[in-house]
Amino acid sequence: MLSSPCSRVRPLPAAFALLLAALLALPAHAQKQPGFQGPFALTNAQLIVAPGDTVDSGTVLIRDDSIAAVGPDVTVPGEARSIDCTGLTVYPGFIDSGTHLGLAEIGSLPETRDFNEIGELTAHMNALTAVNPNSVHVPTTRVHGITSVITEPETGILPGTAALIGLHGYTPEQMHLGGVTLTKLDFPSVGRDGPSDDRSPKTIQKEADKALTKLNELWTEAERYARIDSAVAVDPETRRKPEFVPAMEGLIPVIRGGQPLMISANAAPDISKALDWAEERGVLDQVILSGAMEGWRVADEIAAADVPVLVGSIMQPPSRESDRYDKAYRTPALLHDAGVTVALRSGKTENVRNLVFHAGFAASHGLGRTEALRAVTTTPAQIFGVADQVGTIETGKRANLFVATGDPFQPDTDLQHLFIDGYKLPLDNRATKLYDEFLNRNPGLEK
Repeated sequence: MLSSPCSRVRPLPAAFALLLAALLALPAHAQKQPGFQGPFALTNAQLIVAPGDTVDSGTVLIRDDSIAAVGPDVTVPGEARSIDCTGLTVYPGFIDSGTHLGLAEIGSLPETRDFNEIGELTAHMNALTAVNPNSVHVPTTRVHGITSVITEPETGILPGTAALIGLHGYTPEQMHLGGVTLTKLDFPSVGRDGPSDDRSPKTIQKEADKALTKLNELWTEAERYARIDSAVAVDPETRRKPEFVPAMEGLIPVIRGGQPLMISANAAPDISKALDWAEERGVLDQVILSGAMEGWRVADEIAAADVPVLVGSIMQPPSRESDRYDKAYRTPALLHDAGVTVALRSGKTENVRNLVFHAGFAASHGLGRTEALRAVTTTPAQIFGVADQVGTIETGKRANLFVATGDPFQPDTDLQHLFIDGYKLPLDNRATKLYDEFLNRNPGLEK
């Protein structure tokens, strides 16, 4: 007797079934919402053209994907959709300098986490290829004024390349902002991994030394690979091309000086050693330091090396029990006071939206509001080489900006309008829909 189609269906694995149920349960707002382009005229607004440069009352004219005009005396064309922003403030879109946004969806399901690969040397892996433009976390993030982020891989010494993405687009390529990619290096650490790390100091040092030796071996091999590749390019007829090694190919842009090297290090000894290592390898001028939780301890060294720092996450306890409770909050200010170029990163996936609070904590613990604003706008734009495109509200730049009721670092401030690449995007997201649903819930109980 033939079995029916239904009788041959096997039950789904528990993890996959949970994932499928979660995806099917996503409300309509989790799907891509395209927004629409203007032209638009934001009139009668206070304009934060750049941190420290404010126009008390002016107009921003948006045409296609760019800012067409800005200032107190802008003529509004008849075809523009005018939005009266009286009592509101226009800010340049914020940039988060370190996240996993778009690379993970459900933290408890490994199947939805694409920011980590198997192995210690995966320098050829490109985070951009794994970005999910329809991630439910993207609209939740951008309604807090965050219009661009660095999304990065992790795990291993050389986990791959990070990418700068804008938070609007149907494909990763559409989201890729300025073509910015950065090779990431997780420098071998002598610090503990967390409160549960019970390794002895001797064991930690031994493992760090072993990892550093491996890094040096890999880098020397990559330098040799790049030299052979260059020689073949000059004389392809007589020279034999090296055996293709994907990870080595991934390091060639850094070896040749054409791509930034983002070194992740948090403990003070690791930061010092990483700077020395980069200088010895001849890549110090390409280095961007990321994390730097104890950067304040070696701030003078970082400043002398003229290396920019992506600080964060700062909303956490201090790294040592003997430190003041607010040391992490004060790290951006201490680095800035030492002359270090500072940008802020959340280091998060679903809570990238909290970048505004990271900036608020930094502002209230010594950095000041203007410098905190720079740390999420103009400074990261300069560090990543896209200052000609984003970071300020100027004619010719991308129309990445938002309109808010007040200080965006304050919890009671509401975002009223959002533009990315000139698209006026909806403010609905999973969080707002759930809030509305449960605020007006009907339990269906009849008395």
